[in-house]
Amino acid sequence: METEKSIAKAPVSFRFKVIMGLFAGLSTLIVALSYYAYQVAYTPNLLVGKADKKQSIYIKEGTTFEQVMDTLRAKKVLNDELSFRFVARLLKYTEKVRKGYYEIEPQTTNLKAIRMLRGGAQTPIKITFNNIRLKEDLAEKITRNTNIKAQEVLKYLNDPSWTAQRGFDTTTIMAMFLPNTYEVYWTIRAEDLLLKMQENHKKYWTAARLQKAKDIGLTPIQVAVLASIVDSETQYAPEKPRVAGVYVNRLTTNSTDGKLQADPTLVFAHRDFGIKRVLNVHKEIDSPYNTYKYAGLPPGPICLPTLSALDAVLNYEKHAYIFFCAKPDFSGQHNFAVTYADHLKNAKSYQAFLDTQGIR
Repeated sequence: METEKSIAKAPVSFRFKVIMGLFAGLSTLIVALSYYAYQVAYTPNLLVGKADKKQSIYIKEGTTFEQVMDTLRAKKVLNDELSFRFVARLLKYTEKVRKGYYEIEPQTTNLKAIRMLRGGAQTPIKITFNNIRLKEDLAEKITRNTNIKAQEVLKYLNDPSWTAQRGFDTTTIMAMFLPNTYEVYWTIRAEDLLLKMQENHKKYWTAARLQKAKDIGLTPIQVAVLASIVDSETQYAPEKPRVAGVYVNRLTTNSTDGKLQADPTLVFAHRDFGIKRVLNVHKEIDSPYNTYKYAGLPPGPICLPTLSALDAVLNYEKHAYIFFCAKPDFSGQHNFAVTYADHLKNAKSYQAFLDTQGIR
């Protein structure tokens, strides 16, 4: 009270100096706090000194802020933990932890990192799949980098009602998948992932491709089934349209009574993918996939057909070949024949080659 009275009684110039001093002190404090806030927000604090090494973190459902901090600490991401906590509290990230997969860039600021984490701005992950024969293999591959369990995908693929809604059945559903590389978020749900695959399938089947299939007398599913056989016969892309042409000839002429007589379908029927040499005993199996016993296409794809095989069927080479046999080397290419007599010569040459290689 005495001090206030003494200031009040002091000359105006003195009072002005005191007020200005207080103002200057307050201004300095504000500037200092602002500078500190700017520093903790905008100064690089994550992966400092690691110029080209990103760090990935996975945040699962129900993860707490302290658990996020444990992860960042374990991965040695933070340079200054205190400043990160300060900005996190300021932006209320401590209350808004969101699940997901995030990639943190080197020299990232607290503000940028926390906005990314709080906003759930995930980094997309890549899904790549090819060389797949069975649904179980497919489910494993397309969920490998996601938060989805393979069994969740299989549940849909084996559900007659769900597959029917997509225009397939539990046998033909594999025809919906086109081998490629896809970008999705780690948190994507199983059904949403499958619907994304269906959307890509729809994009592939343009009006022009649908017309080509119709001209051959095949549905898109049947094209996929035939393409899967072509893929299983040859990996040599330039040869695929010619192989496709052979099978179209077998389906549409009387040369083989409509039987494809495709060795890869026997391998699939036996579910023994280690068979190197198809023998007569393999042709005895009673299976709808035995194209030596049953005419027409098998009930579903024997593998996931590639885009090149699908295009090869739609643009098959028109010729008179009915038969083909692998060349007696390891080139992966084939000799083609119009007559069965010429085919037998090619087959005998190939079988002799296998004998010399000890392949039974």
